[in-house]
Amino acid sequence: MKSLSTKREPRKHPYLTEDHQQFRKSLRKFLEREAVPFYDEWESDRIIPRSFWTKMGEQGYLCPDIDEKYGGSETDWGYSVVINEELERVGTGLIGVALHNDIVVPYITSFGTEEQKQRWLPSCVTGRTITAIAMTEPGTGSDLANIKTTARLEGDHYIVNGAKTFITNGIHADLVIVAVKTDTEIRPQHKGVSLLVIERGHQGFSRGRKLDKVGLHSQDTAELFFEDCKVPKENLLGEEGLGFLYLMDKLQQERLLVGIGAQVASEEMLQSTIDYVKSREAFGRPVSQFQNTQFKIAEMATEVEMGRAFLDQLIADHIAGEDVVTKVSMAKWKLTEIARNIASQCMQLHGGYGYMEEYKIARRYRDIPVASIYAGTNDIMKTIIARNLGL
Repeated sequence: MKSLSTKREPRKHPYLTEDHQQFRKSLRKFLEREAVPFYDEWESDRIIPRSFWTKMGEQGYLCPDIDEKYGGSETDWGYSVVINEELERVGTGLIGVALHNDIVVPYITSFGTEEQKQRWLPSCVTGRTITAIAMTEPGTGSDLANIKTTARLEGDHYIVNGAKTFITNGIHADLVIVAVKTDTEIRPQHKGVSLLVIERGHQGFSRGRKLDKVGLHSQDTAELFFEDCKVPKENLLGEEGLGFLYLMDKLQQERLLVGIGAQVASEEMLQSTIDYVKSREAFGRPVSQFQNTQFKIAEMATEVEMGRAFLDQLIADHIAGEDVVTKVSMAKWKLTEIARNIASQCMQLHGGYGYMEEYKIARRYRDIPVASIYAGTNDIMKTIIARNLGL
């Protein structure tokens, strides 16, 4: 695998300063040393070792935006963008770090009590605690209001019963935010959803198999089971019955992260394919000199540039605190669709070698499709867009 530093210099995103770019250089050097040489091994092992997480924490690359009193650096979200871009350049299998930093932990910082923050956040920063969020169930995907996992308050504990599946970080997770039904009778159903923080070692909490996926091989994804699981009532996150609203509030950033990953993947696939067609010869000349190749590359490069322009403005608006739900849904849908198309075209331009595991495009081709499924399917994104347009 090529060193990350051999690639073109990072773009000058309008929301990033020189300090962000210096941070990027340091992170890239760290990843060249601690991730790039081992990534193929992690893909083969089907898991990223916990030691990588602790090394990330030691260098300040986990939850950097958390308040200093909990161990963080109180950075702006631009640093999180840099982290997510550089992790994606190594491989999409590192999305578990993004989930920890920018999806799960923000639930605690936004809705947790002071006691909960002091109890959980410091170890999230160091990597001693790895987090996950459990929404999806075997019979419930995007329909979160219809989840079947229940939590019944008995004395000082909630008794949780149910199952979750497709849980990112499911094997490593020490702390899982679980969407449960605390009221199964209330209508509309979403008003019965609450969030509980379930920790490793809680009685009745077990993990099923590590799921064998088409792509994202190094990222651990698992089934979780709760059989009369006893959870202290102090582990309720926020208020009962507001869980669905909390989930909707945080899905904006989650979907934006998916868009960032898809855009970076497209940029990486395009650049590696340009490099390949310049060096590969057919019929006595480089493949890059054929008109069909040039047109395909030109089309993809145009889509990538337009996608980047839209995404950069969207990130800037998100950092500014604007309501960008509609545009986030547009980005999540369109950028993942573009990435999927680019993966297919780039593999074709690689010819037979593109189907070989030793070429990075093969892994990208496997990893990309799920981006149009998780964090809400692309059809759900179109539904949100249409509704917000008044249709």
